Amino acid sequence: MNNPDLIDRLVDDLRPTRRGTPQWMLACAVTAGAIIAAIMMVFWIGLRTDILTAPGTAMFWIKLGYTSVLALLGLAAAMALSRPEKDSWPGLWAVGGVFALTLAGGLWQWGNAPEAVRPVLIFGSTALVCPFFIVAFSAPVLAIMLAVMRRLAPANPTLAGLAAGLASGGAGASVYAFHCGEYGMLFLALWYSVGVGLVALSGALLGRKLLRW
Repeated sequence: MNNPDLIDRLVDDLRPTRRGTPQWMLACAVTAGAIIAAIMMVFWIGLRTDILTAPGTAMFWIKLGYTSVLALLGLAAAMALSRPEKDSWPGLWAVGGVFALTLAGGLWQWGNAPEAVRPVLIFGSTALVCPFFIVAFSAPVLAIMLAVMRRLAPANPTLAGLAAGLASGGAGASVYAFHCGEYGMLFLALWYSVGVGLVALSGALLGRKLLRW
């Protein structure tokens, strides 16, 4: 059998994919993973004790905004990098800008705080457990995202896995924010970022193995 005949037989059963289907699948993967993570959080460590009044504070929304933006940037990157013609996505550089802006805000808050409060703005009382919980709550999101991306065709498995990890880490951190009562922006820029970074790195390492085709 010559090559044209073989190719014809291989594509014989192919059906066109509706436009936007991969993007919809990835968005659903993040949503489903975040729901599982939220259930885990509620039954494991619970909502913050002041959850009814916390939305009235600026820091609640800053924390949720930072983590959500990271999740959305990761999701956008994963959507782009799941296509076989894309092996890079310049938008990932925006993550550095978001981090730098949050860090600058944290340094401003720290610089204007009384001496006695400054250590709390950096370490709070949960610095050692914050990254651990973010990684734990991100795990179901990352597992579902990688399972979906295995059905797609990323040209750069490592970078695609990194994007999936960033989206998962941001989603997991957003869920954790509903438990965390820390109010320091430096705490957010440092310890939340460590947690999200660990998930992104895990995604890159797993993607290199699992997303190869």
